[in-house]
Amino acid sequence: MRKSRRNYRTRFSASSLARLVRAPAALSVPGDVIAGAAAAGRSTDRRTLGMAASAVCLYWAGMALNDYADAPLDALERPERPIPRGELSRGTALAVATGLTAAGLVLAGGFGRRPGLATAVPLAAGVWAYDLLLKDTPAGPAVMSAARGLDVLMGGGAGACGPAAVVALHTYGVTALSRHEVTGAAPSAPLAALACAAGAVLAVGALAARTPDRPGRAAALASSARYLLGYGRALTAAAADPSARRIRQAVGAGIVGLLPLQAALTAAAGAPVRAAVVAAAGPLAGRLTKAVPAT
Repeated sequence: MRKSRRNYRTRFSASSLARLVRAPAALSVPGDVIAGAAAAGRSTDRRTLGMAASAVCLYWAGMALNDYADAPLDALERPERPIPRGELSRGTALAVATGLTAAGLVLAGGFGRRPGLATAVPLAAGVWAYDLLLKDTPAGPAVMSAARGLDVLMGGGAGACGPAAVVALHTYGVTALSRHEVTGAAPSAPLAALACAAGAVLAVGALAARTPDRPGRAAALASSARYLLGYGRALTAAAADPSARRIRQAVGAGIVGLLPLQAALTAAAGAPVRAAVVAAAGPLAGRLTKAVPAT
């Protein structure tokens, strides 16, 4: 009996931690780094995978730090989260965020050395500044979009500026929309996010037009269409009914929808095989976020 109870507590703790860091949503992160590496003409080698692991750690750190900072408000507005439910303490969330940040920086230093740290350090600083100071200010969406752009630069450096701008534009729309997850919004909020998504697709088309790789160009256009159809459908539904539930659904679709956008960017750089691998994670992310919400 004692062994059974101990195992139950272990599983319960793991579930709480997974919900704290929105574990499945991190599947949307490696594609940033892979797209950046492809744009810079780099292979998906040990360094690229190490930088992707660093980016995942920093993403999870941001999620834990978000719940640490928002705990008093979540007690009123998001009581289903682990801290308001009493499953984890604020101190635990802060410790998790700190540990994951340190792990992300160590990975960046180990695999990317100085170039990796040159991107990971401002990325980590942006994550902490956003969650603790800037989230509810006018600068919030811009800071978050810059952070996702830095994810892309972790993979390709200056050679990935184009894809980084596309990912940043998408992220700006999702982040601005996420401010209305609890209260709902006017129809203009999801329509603004839809405009960002449309701009991202146009930018991918421009990048794809420059690649001599015909399979890559075709794959980029196909992935762009999947991105806009999936995410755009959720945004259109939210514009028709901008309730809090619909807004949350659209934000979740935006997080998962980043994967086909990353696949499009990777294919536009002439790497359709890597793009297919990134795209394949999309359905898995969609299924997992039904069990562990992405927002």
